[in-house]
Amino acid sequence: MFTGIIEELGEILAWDETADAARITVRAPLSVSDAGHGDSIAVSGVCLTVVDQGDDWFTADVMAQTIAMSTLGDLGVGSVVNLERAAPVHGRLGGHIVQGHIDGTSELLSIVPGESWRVLRFSLAPGVAPLVTDKGSIAVSGVSLTVSAVGDDWFEVSLIPETLVATTLGELSVGDRVNIETDVLARHVQRLLRFGIPADDADAVRAPAPYERSES
Repeated sequence: MFTGIIEELGEILAWDETADAARITVRAPLSVSDAGHGDSIAVSGVCLTVVDQGDDWFTADVMAQTIAMSTLGDLGVGSVVNLERAAPVHGRLGGHIVQGHIDGTSELLSIVPGESWRVLRFSLAPGVAPLVTDKGSIAVSGVSLTVSAVGDDWFEVSLIPETLVATTLGELSVGDRVNIETDVLARHVQRLLRFGIPADDADAVRAPAPYERSES
């Protein structure tokens, strides 16, 4: 589990593809400072598992499905990525609950610069659009952001100077793709509605009562 608050910018040191997967090595001094085998690290919003590491790097396996659904397949040696370690249970939730399980990718449609802000508009695929709402939370390449405006097939976020310099979002150009993850609560509500269960119908989704032995 993550919060969408980027801790450092990492650099891709190696990207080795096989027939149906890949192995990625990332330079990440802070992320590996307290990491161990099997730990989770979000790479531009994608939750990956540490399988090997050194003093300032870690290696993770990337499944074919993840490559197909994310921008990781676009990366090469030297690419810069956003990194976040899994959130500690005792830590502050500075952003919002981010699982690292992305919904897919979006394309940057436009950039509107301001004196202190920069407004970015991204595309929304039909299957994801219902999960994005005005003033709701969304993770863009692992960065926790608030939706500042939304349409049927697009959404906008407003980036402060800190976000522009501390993440990869400040280097984006129109046409670039990003990973997006919608609010996990919206996903569950959509699933309930798909089966015709009102989101506020607690009785409909309550687990069956445990077996009770009859008294003789």
